[in-house]
Amino acid sequence: MAAKSETKNDLSARELVVTRLINAPRELVFEAWSDIKHLANWWGPRGFSITTEKREFKVGGIWKFVMHGPDGRNYANKITFDEIIKPEKIVFHHSGDEESEGVSHVTTATFEKQGNKTLVSMTLLFSTAEERKRVVEEYGADKGGIQTMDRMEEQMEKMTYGKEFIITREFNAPLDLVWKVHTDENHLAKWWGPKGFKMLKAKLDLKPGGTFHYGMQSPDGHSMWGKFVYRDIVPGKKLVFVVSFSDEKGGVTRHPMAPNWPLEVFNSMTFEERKGKTLVTISGFPINASDEERKIYDDSHAGMQQGFKGTMDQLEEYLQQVQ
Repeated sequence: MAAKSETKNDLSARELVVTRLINAPRELVFEAWSDIKHLANWWGPRGFSITTEKREFKVGGIWKFVMHGPDGRNYANKITFDEIIKPEKIVFHHSGDEESEGVSHVTTATFEKQGNKTLVSMTLLFSTAEERKRVVEEYGADKGGIQTMDRMEEQMEKMTYGKEFIITREFNAPLDLVWKVHTDENHLAKWWGPKGFKMLKAKLDLKPGGTFHYGMQSPDGHSMWGKFVYRDIVPGKKLVFVVSFSDEKGGVTRHPMAPNWPLEVFNSMTFEERKGKTLVTISGFPINASDEERKIYDDSHAGMQQGFKGTMDQLEEYLQQVQ
């Protein structure tokens, strides 16, 4: 008796599909999926980071890596590449063996050119509908897929912008303390902001989608408000947030003295332990900005370096007080 063929409904019951139209050319999007230096910045749901042990981007090649969760748990992963058609498709399977978290599926990622944009589709196919349900319920795979696409889109914004603002500073303080003073509103209120400004209010809700809303008073008595909207938080390692000028109610406003300044600036702040000291790196670039706004931001890098230096000087002084 012939085996019953699988219907379209049966197949869809085993699939988890996430799509996203990315404002970047297909070749660049494919690069973000194929180069580990880019993957390290976006692979996985929000709050996760990865450490790669081995990666061979070729048919039959293996990618072994550990995903570090925001709860401190580590998740071993082993992926084998089954098909690679540059820049159109990547197919791989997650083995679900003893080295991994027991999740087995085949992922097909396709990249469809749509003018200067790229439609990315990621389809995870599980062995049974029950296995798909288990992974969604136990691991939140559906939400994780959307968050992974969110992070990939942010990485593409960075790659297409190119000229980001970067500043680094090494502090003579342990990483735990430097992280704490960046993630506690009582600490932030004592050092954040330009030199000479007085903090009027600081309210922090530290979570993806949460905000840091603050008000400051300049030396000449004028008030100024700002807001962070957090996108990603990797405890002890990274804070990703969008910065904007604000008002007292938390709305997004224009720069009070520069009306053509970008409304939103994407920022990534990383923390690296260095023999008892901590290296902090801040990188940023405008998002959803016009060409004029981008040019103003790019032309202001030198002044921004000076402004951040003053803020970091205050942080250094504060760290000496609280150690």
